[in-house]
This record gives sequence, C-alpha cells and structure tokens, in this order.
Amino acid sequence: MAVTIVDASLLIALLDAADTHHQRATATLADPGLGEIVVPASAYAETLVGPSRRGPAAVKAVDDLLSDLAAEVAPISREVARRAAQLRAAHPSLRLPDALVLATGDVREARAVLTTDRRWSRYGRRVRVV
Repeated sequence: MAVTIVDASLLIALLDAADTHHQRATATLADPGLGEIVVPASAYAETLVGPSRRGPAAVKAVDDLLSDLAAEVAPISREVARRAAQLRAAHPSLRLPDALVLATGDVREARAVLTTDRRWSRYGRRVRVV
C-alpha cells in the first residue's frame, strides 16, 4: 500500500480554519488516494505544542483528527535517525525536526511527503508542497 508522510505544518493548517493553508490542507488530506497516512513522532510532537498550551481538549482534538485520518504516528527508529543525520550533513540549514520527517519518508519509501513549507521542495522528489 502507498504511504504518505504528513508534516506538522499540514496538520496545524488543518486544525486552524484561519490558517492560510487550511483549505488546501483540508482538500489534500481528504484525498482517498493518499494511501496510508503516516505522521512522524517528531511532527506529532510539533503539532501538539499549541494545543498543549490551550489544554487537554485541544490535545484531544489533535488525537481525534489523527484517528479520523486513520493516521499512524511513526516512532523515530535508528534507521530514521541515521537518515536524518545524513540529510542534516548534506543540508546544514535543514532543521532536525524537518530532517526527521524527510527521513521517515525515505525509510518508509513514501509516495509523498506533504508540507506547506516551500523551502522543502529542494530536499527531494518525494516532497509535495501543499
């Protein structure tokens, strides 16, 4: 089955109707052709920062969203960490959380890595900016 990796930026946009990327994120994640949706643990944590400030109900809304999407939260394995380090070594301006998302895409041989960050387009053929 095809795998699609989802970055925190897309989930944050999906959760916030006022976000500039909300409509595109909603349309993109509603596509049944995405296959298995995978959220790296680092992106899950990043998505939870704002909701954690707002309280348990906001955190539950994130978890409910992931359940509705039937999304898997993928752990950071040794292989993902190794690939993230290689990406950081090759691209010094790449932040570690971003490298972990991209590395998850590589290790899982994802069809796409979805993000709203235009800078990611230089990091590989899997990246799809929404």
